[in-house]
Amino acid sequence: MSERFRIGLARELLNGPDDPAFGRAPLAHLDSAPNVEWEWLGKVYPEYPPELGLEYDALYVNAASVTRNSVALAAEGRLKALARHGVGYDAVDINSLNEVGVILLNTPLAIRRPVATMAMTFVLALAQRLLEKDRLTRAGRWSERASLMGKGLTGRTLGVIGGGGVGKALIPIARMFDLAVRVADPHVPGTDIEQLGARLVPLDELLADSDFVVVACLLNEETRHLVNAARLGLMKPSAYLVNVARGPIVDESALIAALRTRQIAGAALDVFEQEPVQPDNALLSMDNVIVTPHALSSTDECFGGIATEAFTGLAKLASGVLPPNIVNREVLAHPRVRRWLASARDG
Repeated sequence: MSERFRIGLARELLNGPDDPAFGRAPLAHLDSAPNVEWEWLGKVYPEYPPELGLEYDALYVNAASVTRNSVALAAEGRLKALARHGVGYDAVDINSLNEVGVILLNTPLAIRRPVATMAMTFVLALAQRLLEKDRLTRAGRWSERASLMGKGLTGRTLGVIGGGGVGKALIPIARMFDLAVRVADPHVPGTDIEQLGARLVPLDELLADSDFVVVACLLNEETRHLVNAARLGLMKPSAYLVNVARGPIVDESALIAALRTRQIAGAALDVFEQEPVQPDNALLSMDNVIVTPHALSSTDECFGGIATEAFTGLAKLASGVLPPNIVNREVLAHPRVRRWLASARDG
């Protein structure tokens, strides 16, 4: 009988002794998989240590970094795959995974609708000046309510930076509010965007024309500080910036300056350049900024869908079947990967 495929789950996703943050239902995909066993990792790691590669065939990773050192023992040990709890993998050293023959999975389908909903929640809250009116009411300043006039959405323009899964999911939601939608993404065909009722435009044009700009692209070397001082300067003084992607895509110091001078009207941020965000970060004290702790889309729907997509993929890999959500498909040519996949298929 072949050795069981062992999976270690990120412990920070466990709320209590028997209370996964994503619910228990997704675990059925591991429990029902032949030749798979799983357990929670013994502790929460800021960076995964290489020793885990000797003990587990796969890791379900969350916030911790996966560095070259993390996979240093993979070739002489067991580690064959990682699955990210989410879609972003900027904290994973892809090149090192490719060198040692470790497959990376993410969960692009599960996060699309929840993150698009999060983005629209921010747009609505900014347009209605929700938090400002909340503070006014709590402070007993009822008579001042007419001074906080919101912005109607009909006929306004929403710009989406990133035409991937989240961007595409956001388009029909925004169209329901009669927003015109513009998308900037050099890697997406215009026809893909147009068939959803939006228009593909250059980034600078999007920034100049939009009343709300949503950042929804992946973080990589191409997009780091993509929204910088010069690009913030293209936005209307009445426009708002929303970031639901990754903090470093926006130059935070430039954003703070633009908000302080009212170069733009405001912002809503679920992500920051440094996380956890520091208590003295100027963004936290601004009355024209909404902030959330990289968790606004954390719902039972989102987390349950993420875990289901990840565990389904890991269960397939354990049987030598390739799931669709492999990030680094180039690693499939690695001799080590070819050997263990063939062995898994043979049982």
